[in-house]
Amino acid sequence: MPTLSYPGVYMEEVSSGVRPIGAASTSTPAFVGVAETGPTNTAKLITSWTNFQRSYGTFLPDEGKYYLAHSVFQFFNNGGQQCYIVRVGREKHASVTLKNRAGTPAGIRLSARYPGRTGNDLALDIADGTDDPINEFKVTVRATDGTILKVFDQLTMTPGTNEYFLDVIQREPLYLRAELLDTTTSQKGIHRGGEQPTLPLQDDLSLCINLDGDGFRIIKLADTLKAETDLAKVAAEITAKVSTLLPQKPQTSSNAFALFECVAESIVDSTNKRLVLKSGTTGDRSSVRIDAKKGTAAVKLKLGEPAGQSEDGSACLRPVFGTGIKLGHKPGGATPVTEAVLGADLVAQDYEAGFQHLNKISDFSLLAVPGIGTTEMINLGMRYCQNRPLQDVFFLGDADSAEATDADVESIRSYSNKLDKSSYGAVYFPWLSVADPLRKSREPIKLPPSGFIAGLYARIDAKRGVWKAPAGTEATLSGVLGLAYELTDVEHGNLNQVNVNCIRRFAAAGIVSWGARTLSSDAEWRYIPVRRTAIMLRVSLYNGLQWAVFEPNDEELWSQIRLNVTSFMLTLFRRGAFQGATPSQAFFVQCDQETNPQADIDLGIVNVLVGFAPLKPAEFVVVKISQKVGQNS
Repeated sequence: MPTLSYPGVYMEEVSSGVRPIGAASTSTPAFVGVAETGPTNTAKLITSWTNFQRSYGTFLPDEGKYYLAHSVFQFFNNGGQQCYIVRVGREKHASVTLKNRAGTPAGIRLSARYPGRTGNDLALDIADGTDDPINEFKVTVRATDGTILKVFDQLTMTPGTNEYFLDVIQREPLYLRAELLDTTTSQKGIHRGGEQPTLPLQDDLSLCINLDGDGFRIIKLADTLKAETDLAKVAAEITAKVSTLLPQKPQTSSNAFALFECVAESIVDSTNKRLVLKSGTTGDRSSVRIDAKKGTAAVKLKLGEPAGQSEDGSACLRPVFGTGIKLGHKPGGATPVTEAVLGADLVAQDYEAGFQHLNKISDFSLLAVPGIGTTEMINLGMRYCQNRPLQDVFFLGDADSAEATDADVESIRSYSNKLDKSSYGAVYFPWLSVADPLRKSREPIKLPPSGFIAGLYARIDAKRGVWKAPAGTEATLSGVLGLAYELTDVEHGNLNQVNVNCIRRFAAAGIVSWGARTLSSDAEWRYIPVRRTAIMLRVSLYNGLQWAVFEPNDEELWSQIRLNVTSFMLTLFRRGAFQGATPSQAFFVQCDQETNPQADIDLGIVNVLVGFAPLKPAEFVVVKISQKVGQNS
């Protein structure tokens, strides 16, 4: 409140006490499975099929029965907007180990960024860098057909620089990762001048030099060298002058100057000579640079660029040159040394471990492991959903493929009876026939229904709401050519009794989802929309009441909570989310002295009781027909 000091009108903003609660998202699934490539041990948000291909590759051959990519494609094809992907597997990173220029056999290891067989098809070309061929190098990444995928140029072996190869490759998310195996080999920084310097120097006696990146310094040679024609004496004078300098930067070793050398080196014969300048240190930062523009003696001594060339102490760690070096193969050979195993040895626990990467993600509400429909996998998936702290996820199961093509429906009944009786999951049968996206065969391939169903959930949720059963003539499945098994009404009835949701073909509606039951044996939670509506309410209220934490726990807080929750529930009621003709019939919200006794207040607890009358689908429509008789004409 403002300080009242003068007569007049004072303005102040006062909160209305209404804090709107938004309905939680209900249609974002997480798919766990085997992919062609892409990150592992993480959950990544994908917003389109193109986005999935960019990160995880495309469809895998049907030989291994891996349906992650197929299911994601059908999810977007049936109305999905976004999903999370968790890639699982025990595949290795295709890699190749290269010598460095110092001759160390294991100098650098270059590996595919992600594990998988696709890494075996990447080829590398290693060459000099474009701007500084002595100290820098270039790595070109090519596909099997020779297409250039990425070019890393001006790479150096000096840590801390902008183009340090480990950092540059790490910043590129798609193709490579690198490891420096030999970190001990290094040399002195060297600057080799051009051949046959011009002597005498006459009045050109200044030289601008930079050791180990300490900064350029100008030294002036003795006047006695004006008429000197012996290059060795000039070299001795340069050594004497530089060795007396002291570092300008604290990180520069004094040995760079104190142990500096300049010698006259003979080339081929004693008459052909050049100057060679060496830093007094050995290491990746050891270097000698000459600025020919600021030092007049540099021109006649043929030092500096382009007459001379500098080689840093780290240059010997560069990988040796080569073209067509394939990852996953021995250099120069054709035998793969990193054989990727595409999910062949995975068990249910591997997929369960993938679930754990979703623990910190709160904005998904569906979970599926496409194509893995064993009773163990379905039970693990439902337990994960039910054991999450907020119990905010619903599991979509595919009837086990071994059972899905069996003409004996009794085997499906037996299969369902082995599943946990949980309301946090549903199972769909049969599998669906679609055109082969790889075009390896003209015959359709069979896919698990979970991807289609997840897209259907998203479409129905957006159009009608989570309280509408994702089934009926409205629940058509796109991209489907046929069913792996055509059910009769009697067979459907037998499966419906054991809570298996069937997919049927009807002349007027096409191929549709024709079941909306959870696996629960509790009639209260029999239907999918009831459980998913409860999940939506739980998450929405959890997020929408965070503001109440640490507020004074008294009637004012209780009334604000009642106001906010009632407003939220009333909005849902008006959208048709609950049974009842009036709000009082559809829901209630209680937060008062009755729900909050003093004992709970003393413990810092505020209790809110919210009840709702769920909409249950009209699963059985019974029409009674009779004749109208006894009427006079």
